[in-house]
This record gives sequence, structure tokens and C-alpha cells, in this order.
Amino acid sequence: MQDVAVSPSFHTVFPEPANEADVTACFSVQARAEPSVMPRVLETFAKLGLIPTRWHSDLGGRRRDELTIDLQVQGLTDAQRDHAAAVMRSMVSVTSVLVSEKRFS
Repeated sequence: MQDVAVSPSFHTVFPEPANEADVTACFSVQARAEPSVMPRVLETFAKLGLIPTRWHSDLGGRRRDELTIDLQVQGLTDAQRDHAAAVMRSMVSVTSVLVSEKRFS
């Protein structure tokens, strides 16, 4: 059962903040299909001592020249998640990085 805090003025139930182990950061990386993109993306997390818990990549586009990488990583702080996204956004060939998170209770 999840611990909750109750606001006395509005009687609203707020879940307790999850710790980092309960949060999974989800990244969707769009890039030109070049062989160096995947190892550079993976290196972002290797430098933090983390292994993605999920990794899926696809070649797309009419000429199969677009790469989509969807990956999930557990144990990142908000600052680490934001830093990883900024690092990936600055990579040559990367056109966009979307970030979301999943919380488990």
C-alpha cells in the first residue's frame, strides 16, 4: 500500500514522492541513420555507470535514412535525466530527443 499525505485544507490526497529507483526515464531519439549514433547514445549512460533497461531502434524513412531509438533507464535523478537529454541533443546527426518518465507505485 502506498503512503499518502492529506492536505487538511482541501482534503486532497497527494502521493508521496517516488524515489529514483521507482522512476524510469524514457527517451525517444530521432537521428540520421549513421553507424556512430547508437554507440554515442549508449555512451551517454555508460559514463553514468548505467545500462538502459530497454533499448529499441528502427530504421525508417523512405530511403531508410532515419534512425529512431527508444530507450528507458532507471535510477536517473531529474538532473541526470535532463543532462543526458541535453548531451544527446548536442550530438551530430541527432535531430530531436523527447523525454518522459514512468512512475511505479
